[in-house]
Amino acid sequence: MQAGPWRITALLDASGPFFLPAGAAFSGATDDDWARAARIDPEAFGPDDTWNLAFRCFAIHLPRGGYALVDAGIGPADSPASSWAPVPGHLLERLAQAGIDRRDVRLVVLTHLHEDHFGWSVSPGGVPNFPNARYVIQRTEIDALGGDSVVHTAVIDPLLATGQLNTVDGRVCVAGHRGDGVSVLPTPGHTPGHQSVVVRGHGRQVVITGDVLVHAVQLADPGVAYRFEADQDTARRTRRAMLDEAGCRPTWLATAHLNTPFLRA
Repeated sequence: MQAGPWRITALLDASGPFFLPAGAAFSGATDDDWARAARIDPEAFGPDDTWNLAFRCFAIHLPRGGYALVDAGIGPADSPASSWAPVPGHLLERLAQAGIDRRDVRLVVLTHLHEDHFGWSVSPGGVPNFPNARYVIQRTEIDALGGDSVVHTAVIDPLLATGQLNTVDGRVCVAGHRGDGVSVLPTPGHTPGHQSVVVRGHGRQVVITGDVLVHAVQLADPGVAYRFEADQDTARRTRRAMLDEAGCRPTWLATAHLNTPFLRA
């Protein structure tokens, strides 16, 4: 997907069925909502209400050289996501196949600190997998961790040790400029400090949504709640605001978990 000078590549780390059926994971959807969702993302629907999802990251080619990576997948076989996600993921292989050297990744934006989004950030030995990158996380997201030692051990502490952790507050332009560049945008609800990435260029906008949208049924009706949203009311407001804003200009949604990586808003 191209937005002016910014080229965005979808990288499939893994795919597979979720551990809960769709009906148990989402509440408030009507039969019509599910029917519309099936037209948007038919591959999500398996037998007996199985929910099939992708685990996807995105690489953004920076016009002045190097890449930005949005999210870091489920990680290797012994990653924190191994208790429920289809590990091992294949992000590092996908990067190589796309001709992207890990040393050329200048920026890693983590939309939030769930284990299926930070899995390849740091190796099991505590070494950042992208040695020349700054890792951008909302300060609110880190503050909300509290005593979660798993995330601190897996991600935060190693990045602090190498000086690669870049905490931000609110909407921040991370490449180019806000009118024609890459910005992080707070989109809370799924987690307190969740952020999405907005790429704008030559009149086109691509929004890398993170987990603002995790199933097509939430496109059919943005009011449908996901069981694992930290604040479902805030998540609903965030989804509606994102989709309303997307209607103001030509916009594509780049999704982490739908089986189609790019959808016209």
